Amino acid sequence: MTERNIIVESLLSEEIEKLPVEIVERKGIGHPDSIMDGMMEEVSRELSREYKKMFSGAILHHNTDKGQLSSGRVERSFGEGRFLKPVSIILSGQATFEHAGKKIPVDEIAKRAAMGYLRKAVPLLAREEQVEIESKIAECSTDLTKNYEREKGKLKGKVPSANDTSFGVGFWPLSATESLVREIEEKLNADEYKRKNPAVGTDIKVMGLRQGREITLTVAAAIIASRVKSLEEYSSVKRTLEKDITLFAKKALSKRKGYSLKEIKVNTADGGKAEGSYITVTGTSAEGGDAGAVGRGNRVNGLITPMRPMSLEAAAGKNPVSHVGKIYNLLANEIAKEIVSKSGTVRECHVKILSRIGTPIDLPLVCEVQIASSKFERDSVLARKVSDQMLSDIVSLREKVLSGKLKVF
Repeated sequence: MTERNIIVESLLSEEIEKLPVEIVERKGIGHPDSIMDGMMEEVSRELSREYKKMFSGAILHHNTDKGQLSSGRVERSFGEGRFLKPVSIILSGQATFEHAGKKIPVDEIAKRAAMGYLRKAVPLLAREEQVEIESKIAECSTDLTKNYEREKGKLKGKVPSANDTSFGVGFWPLSATESLVREIEEKLNADEYKRKNPAVGTDIKVMGLRQGREITLTVAAAIIASRVKSLEEYSSVKRTLEKDITLFAKKALSKRKGYSLKEIKVNTADGGKAEGSYITVTGTSAEGGDAGAVGRGNRVNGLITPMRPMSLEAAAGKNPVSHVGKIYNLLANEIAKEIVSKSGTVRECHVKILSRIGTPIDLPLVCEVQIASSKFERDSVLARKVSDQMLSDIVSLREKVLSGKLKVF
């Protein structure tokens, strides 16, 4: 067995909680970029399931990690709204259309999966007159397909070769600001909250700023026009959002010693006037205000964190078998979590994993682990052991991705 190139070092950058300023962003499930991430990931999962069903458990080569949403056009006012032009969505990437003499209805599967996801993410944007979905998924390139299928039987669970030279990045634990930003969006888009506040759409963006130990939150939340009949009702929904976010944030920060909430603002562009109100027909700016594309939103940990190491890979839609742009980003985060969890003395952990195309994915060119620890010698041994074990079990990530246990945005 080839020894893995695992390097463990002291964390070279300043620990996140010690930085004087921290900026964190999360785009909610109804944001146009998140819609495309979610759609193309669902396309990949549906294709994977169909490939497994048709070919005795084998997932054939595909990467549906490209896609574009062009906004439609609507008329809206308090209490009502209508579509003038539908949202246009193009599904793109590559897939295997034929294998072992059998044809796979890729376009049909892709469109069905995309619409199914849209119904969950933006329930009000799911009628045919509101959205047009076109599949432009192409046949896989011959060279990548050959690389994908090189080892006999590996499609059924053996370790495949990387189909790209790329890297993945992960870190743990989340800072107080990171946790708060992610949890607020998840709370506002939870079914329970929507039942209590049905006027709040799913296109919610949360921006967090920490200066010292004080956190400021700016939230953009699409409000559904048919559910607010006037500026007064719209303003009431805003006040409710600000109150609910404040209560949640203060409760969450009470568990983080020394942190406090400085300010929360919701929909600041409206200026308190009707003409600037953020009202939508369907609860998302995709209907007429913004476009979207795969990979422009959250990283695999659900956040955009410019103060942290990040990969710019569009993980959503990449195949879960051999595309390290997806697998290594997920694995890097899982390794960091495991090291922090098992150690008890690692304050912060960064993981970077680099592949080389054509080599087994469990043997990266390098796996670098950086830790901030009060017991570095002991924890460096632990970090190396955890990294080695999790790399050796890398194939197990596949089913976690297909089942939705591991999210990619």
